[in-house]
Amino acid sequence: MKKKKITYPFDYYALLFFGLSFLGWLWEVLLYFCTDHLFINRGIYKGPYLPVYGVGGLLLCFFLRSIRQRPFQVFVRSALLCGALEYLTSFFLERKWGIRWWDYGGHFLNLNGRICLMGVSAFGLGGVLLVCLFLPRYDRVYERIPGKWRRALCAALALVFAADAAWCAMHPNVGYGITQQVR
Repeated sequence: MKKKKITYPFDYYALLFFGLSFLGWLWEVLLYFCTDHLFINRGIYKGPYLPVYGVGGLLLCFFLRSIRQRPFQVFVRSALLCGALEYLTSFFLERKWGIRWWDYGGHFLNLNGRICLMGVSAFGLGGVLLVCLFLPRYDRVYERIPGKWRRALCAALALVFAADAAWCAMHPNVGYGITQQVR
């Protein structure tokens, strides 16, 4: 018997995107704070979100949810998928603005400084946590929020994000601890 595929409304994915973008920002800020003892607003935007984490999380949700019972496969596929996303994002940002927002040049098994073994492994572990543990809990919380509140929250977050994106398209977040000029 074939399992029925569950479909979710747009606000499900929008809230997941914003939540994961915020968690990615928080992860990077805390990581930088723990290593360099400085608060640095990481990423291209001024707000507390890193969209690459939101996009990566959505990709994992779309492609790996069906195999969440096989954590090792989720790990490998998450590492590959998110590693490719990080590489392409780095390439695009550097081509667009001539700036590198991250450089793994000094890390073991790096590829052009855009990705490295440690980072890809962290993405694999993060993918297992997201797909196998977080998404089932997110589903339960999502269902408890009334639809009108979900849609209102999505609209508010989208407006703030769009305004920030428009501003940062002309004035990206740069500076000490955030970027490196490419020569």
